[in-house]
Amino acid sequence: MNILTDWFAQIDPAIRAYWMIAIAASAVFLVQMVMTFIGIGDADGIDGDFDMCGDADGGTLDAGGTLQLFSVRNIVNFLLGAGWGGVCLSSTITNSVVLCFAALLTGCVFVAVFAFIYKQMRHLEHDGAFRIEECLGQVADVYLRIPAGRNGEGRIQYSFQGSVQELPAVTDGDQIPSGAKVRVVEIIGDHTLLVEKI
Repeated sequence: MNILTDWFAQIDPAIRAYWMIAIAASAVFLVQMVMTFIGIGDADGIDGDFDMCGDADGGTLDAGGTLQLFSVRNIVNFLLGAGWGGVCLSSTITNSVVLCFAALLTGCVFVAVFAFIYKQMRHLEHDGAFRIEECLGQVADVYLRIPAGRNGEGRIQYSFQGSVQELPAVTDGDQIPSGAKVRVVEIIGDHTLLVEKI
């Protein structure tokens, strides 16, 4: 422990500040990551929404339409990048003003990279979710017979991205037996499908 404190005391005070920022930000970042993986790390605490438009597909930097620029998570990401940027570049850049600018730029890059990663993760989550609207016009298999003239519900099975969704269905026509092929023609209410026999 004395070796570590002696080494830390011998570091230039400006570089020591970068080390302190890097270590503190890394500790908070690790806590945030653990909280995110166990499902309690979504709230950032300090919200300041600024629209940051203009990415490659014309959207914004997250699925909600705005990037919370001054959120706790982004501040930690910025400090993480600035701290470690200052530490890593201190042996290469001797001018303290240039080093400070490079560290701040590294912090901004960290915020942009983590925002991009977060956006991609949200995009994957959004794309992988089943939406009942995707059944319209699609062919499905009858799992439980569907009574004629909407006199009760049957069930159909619809294959979506490798998984099978089982959904309630009604028909305006004759009874449709199990195993028959049907086409979805309308969504009734929130989750019931109107189908017709093919």
